[in-house]
Amino acid sequence: MSIFVSGIRLPFGEPEQAALQAACQQCGIAPDGVDAAVYRVSLDARHGRIQQVYTVVLDGLEEEEAFAAKLQMPSVRYKETIPFAPTLGKTPLSHPPVVIGFGPAGLFAAFLLARYGYQPLVLERGDTIARRDQAVGQFWAGGALDLHSNIQFGEGGAGAYSDGKLTTRINDPLCDEVLRILVQFGAPPEILRMAKPHIGTDILKTVVCAMREAIIAYGGTVRFPTPVTGLSQKNGVLTALFADGMEIGCEQAVLAIGHSARDTFFALHKAGVDMQPKPFSAGVRIEHLQEDINRALYGKAAGLSGLPPAEYALSCRDGGRACYTFCMCPGGQVVAAQSEENTIVTNGMSYHARDGRNANAAIAVSLDPVDFDDGTPFGGIALQRQIEQAAFQLSGSYHAPCQTVRDFMEGRASQKAGRVQPTYPIGVVYGRANQCLPDFITASLRTGLRAFGRKIHGFDSADALITAPETRTSSPVRLPRGQSLYSRTVDGLIPCGEGAGYAGGIMSAAVDGMRAACRIMEQFAPVG
Repeated sequence: MSIFVSGIRLPFGEPEQAALQAACQQCGIAPDGVDAAVYRVSLDARHGRIQQVYTVVLDGLEEEEAFAAKLQMPSVRYKETIPFAPTLGKTPLSHPPVVIGFGPAGLFAAFLLARYGYQPLVLERGDTIARRDQAVGQFWAGGALDLHSNIQFGEGGAGAYSDGKLTTRINDPLCDEVLRILVQFGAPPEILRMAKPHIGTDILKTVVCAMREAIIAYGGTVRFPTPVTGLSQKNGVLTALFADGMEIGCEQAVLAIGHSARDTFFALHKAGVDMQPKPFSAGVRIEHLQEDINRALYGKAAGLSGLPPAEYALSCRDGGRACYTFCMCPGGQVVAAQSEENTIVTNGMSYHARDGRNANAAIAVSLDPVDFDDGTPFGGIALQRQIEQAAFQLSGSYHAPCQTVRDFMEGRASQKAGRVQPTYPIGVVYGRANQCLPDFITASLRTGLRAFGRKIHGFDSADALITAPETRTSSPVRLPRGQSLYSRTVDGLIPCGEGAGYAGGIMSAAVDGMRAACRIMEQFAPVG
């Protein structure tokens, strides 16, 4: 049980102790009469001032709830702290639970199941981080695309090649538990206090590997590369999975396949798993010089020692559509993220230091199932493929279509880049990048760029650079589940994470994986 004091603003660079003293002063208590610590800290660069905004937690007061109520201050609240302690059931399992997919949702589901004695079997279609790095590196160097180990598939999922952002809009107490687990396995301890924590792809990969080793040490099994190709059910109840030519007896499974396992979606739908089309977004990647973004957002303070690379999140409406920035990577690079041959897909990635020359982000336009309705659950996949294949045809290779913002806005082909040089690792082809996109997406992107240029000076500058396309923002398919979390048509199967349409990033996917594991654990007894 604790008292939380929020909204404490201090100039950037002020010692942390000043925030603790301010919290005590606000509550009218002596600093030596309470245990005070920083709970969260964020950066506010608005209005030409750089401030750090603190939430401080106070422990050790008597009758804390009554104390907070008596103060009647919106910035002071009482919060009951409940330790994470899942309930374990008593019904025996005939087979260990299976986790399908080893991205954030599958990783955290498997970790919890293993830690509490359920000896889960993990089936991951891609390979280990080490082998995945090798396959990705060879592709980026001009080699063949590995259809099973790439940016989308393999240990750690798509999040393993990202900025490693841990921000989320969900307000779930399990978020703190996710952060604690990540720190336990090597993430920087400061993520526990940051309002916008990030790990970076370099550190995240080591954390994922450490968690896999812990799963195995706890009695779990992880099989690479082992794609699931189907399932069997009897009277609507899961009985087995098919993978790598094997039939695996199974009564409880967490389906955490990510947003790009299209062949698995098709196979499971054929086997009777309920699916429906889901809204998603598509667009492009935009790059600026990070120093330009720093100056635009920090003003005269840009370059101040200790100030992190500036980041942004922008949005506007174009009629009934949203246009917004997504997955902003300060000091990062644009990456080749395709998982099918003769396609082009972009994404963004940065290391923990965020020290690259460019900043990049997706600019995405919202799409509704009415935009791609083909009478099946898979119209969104068809539209994604149409865009990705058109990009490949436009460039004639795995080089990505690229265009300056000025040329994009004025509808003419680019011949070269200006101050901002592309970071896409395979290389780019200059021209009309928008030609791989439907006209309505291009129109919304132009509206968005004008709006964002009014919000951040230079955002729509002439030599900002666009690389196309960005299509894998989220799953275009949802696997409906009931309040029990189980599939509406296959009891025993829990659709989970981004691929099932129930998460949107590393943190929310990890939380959803933990909830799936807890659902199994509360019904069934540990194995053995």
